[in-house]
Amino acid sequence: MAAQMKVPQIVTALPGPRASAIIASDHKYVSPSYTRAYPLVVAKAFGCVVEDVDGNTFLDFNAGIAVCSTGHCHPDVVRAIQDQAARLIHMSGTDFYYEEMPALARKLESLMPHGGDWKCFFGNSGAEAIEASIKLARYATGRHQLIAFHDSFHGRTMGALSLTASRPVQRKRFGPLVPGVTHIPYPNSYRCPLQSTPETVGSAVLQYLEDVVFKTTVEPREVAAIVVEAIQGEGGYIVPPADFLAGLERIARKYEILLIADEVQSGLGRTGRMFGFEHFEGFHPDIIAIAKAIASGLPLGVMMARSELMTWEPGSHASTFGGNPVCIAAALESLRLIETGGVANAAKMGNYLKPQLQKLMDIHPVIGDVRGLGLMLGIDIVTDRESRGKNTELRNAIVSECFKRGLLILGAGASTIRLSPPLIVDEEQADCAMRILSESISALTA
Repeated sequence: MAAQMKVPQIVTALPGPRASAIIASDHKYVSPSYTRAYPLVVAKAFGCVVEDVDGNTFLDFNAGIAVCSTGHCHPDVVRAIQDQAARLIHMSGTDFYYEEMPALARKLESLMPHGGDWKCFFGNSGAEAIEASIKLARYATGRHQLIAFHDSFHGRTMGALSLTASRPVQRKRFGPLVPGVTHIPYPNSYRCPLQSTPETVGSAVLQYLEDVVFKTTVEPREVAAIVVEAIQGEGGYIVPPADFLAGLERIARKYEILLIADEVQSGLGRTGRMFGFEHFEGFHPDIIAIAKAIASGLPLGVMMARSELMTWEPGSHASTFGGNPVCIAAALESLRLIETGGVANAAKMGNYLKPQLQKLMDIHPVIGDVRGLGLMLGIDIVTDRESRGKNTELRNAIVSECFKRGLLILGAGASTIRLSPPLIVDEEQADCAMRILSESISALTA
């Protein structure tokens, strides 16, 4: 694939012959638990463009599920991986020391917007970062209860799954899950069951937590932590009211409850700031879960915590592969690229894309809402704007139609299309994506 290619080109029927053969083999040998929105069989990728095994090229507005923020196979990241792999691939930071682990921890501490002393635990994924967050919160507080939110997604391992409340299929037949988790509504003005308006939904959720949950169900002095996504990802790219997270912090401090910020999808430049929670004044998490974008596609998850909390003793938690030197080399280079250009471009291109999406609402009545920050943008597909009925079937059809035309997007929530391109996306590619999206909706709703 030519490195300079920036827009898609479809040259075969989809899936093509080689892709069809590989999909058949996958169906025979690979777990059916994976979700595949469309028959994309990837061969290689560069920047914002993905090429399949039959030579079709696609514009990637997924970034590998918000992972490849620096773009696919960024040459500087590739070089860092190659150089490190030639020196040291693995020695297990659980049992031995090497320079790369404290180097990355020190770098991450420097990115904390409110300063302070932080320590890091290294794992392999977002789910592992959440598992570590849960364990540390319980260890540090001596409490066992946890508060999480409806429509949240924190991972599929048993502890993370116990916090997840996105779709029943993710929890079906896996119970009993980890006890002690209570879910409350997220301040989603379009789906909150509490009596509220878009202006009051945040305060309604906070009042429900303190006046209902804490008075009828959970003793607040037994709650170790509240686990919250600054911007809900799988729940539909939901941005909470501006004062909600600060209000959540006031309640947490009142009862000495820790705050865990799940920044797995919203962190590291995605929203136009280094962390999603930076958009909300008065919110200072105690523990932060990071993954996805941190290593540009290599498996790395990080749980960061204030140093005074990281008091657990040797052997209380560990990971054989977490903090692998090659993954850390990719992370250090990725953070350099994100910090020196990615964050600014995410803010710039978010400001470029969002008005275009809002203009599409004038053309397509099935678009009920446009929301998001930076390059974490969502559009709701509805039956009609008056009732705001979720149109999951049409959303899924639009996603498939965009694929046929060379644009890779995915759904989130009940009927949201999420747009999360690499942070290096430019205006030409944004214009191309908007054209394909609009043409796909027209083709399905004419």
